[in-house]
Amino acid sequence: MPEFKPIGFVEAAQQYKYQQPRQGEFARNEGKVILEAGHNYEQGLEDLAGFDKIWLIYQFHQNEGWRPKVDPPVCPDGKKKGIFSTRSPYRPNSIGLSCVDLISIRGRTLTIANFDLLDGTPVLDIKPYIFHYDSYPEASSGWVPRDLPKENLILFSTQAESEAKWILENGGPDLFDLARVQLSIDPMNEKRKRVSRHENSKAVLAYRTWRLIFHFREESEEVEILSIGSGYSLSDLEPGASDKYEDKDLHRRLRLQFPTPS
Repeated sequence: MPEFKPIGFVEAAQQYKYQQPRQGEFARNEGKVILEAGHNYEQGLEDLAGFDKIWLIYQFHQNEGWRPKVDPPVCPDGKKKGIFSTRSPYRPNSIGLSCVDLISIRGRTLTIANFDLLDGTPVLDIKPYIFHYDSYPEASSGWVPRDLPKENLILFSTQAESEAKWILENGGPDLFDLARVQLSIDPMNEKRKRVSRHENSKAVLAYRTWRLIFHFREESEEVEILSIGSGYSLSDLEPGASDKYEDKDLHRRLRLQFPTPS
């Protein structure tokens, strides 16, 4: 068997699996594929600029092992499906295939949009998307419903918007985008998301050391982020405490900036 080597790597803001939506079509992001130097890939990219979309073949570099049956993010009957009937990353060979928007090409750098690849993803190959051969709108989609679920509207309270904006401006994660990715579809799915239910119809979405306190109005298909909380206790934030994720200073400053308990 030949040994496959990456031809380049993805540069993106999304670093963790739970930052990406189930399909690139819902990502609304922009990033780059930077091809390796010294292989004459610049010539290989000639004539690709005329295509609006391209296929990226890549490695799921954050996955280990595989599962014969998985829980797809959108599954009408709620039952596990065979891995080969899904696009789950838990495959015998950790190879992914995504159709993404091609924005521009400059030298060895491709600017792409609407993709579900993470930062540092090794890219194995690039192919053009050709609608004559790659689009079959009348084909049966198996267990996948024709009409996909409608996305919930994501709203931020004044408090939550101020907190999320301050966190982003001070080097923290983009919690606006996280809320859209995690809560726009099936927000109360505790099997697939780190969501816990609380009193007064509130729920909490955990993201690393951050907590999004929200309320889901199912009848109006709205998710309102009420406030941003910390996963750290007061004792966790005492001076001298270990700081595994190197973000405790940001949490301390958030408490000072927004003293009202979240």
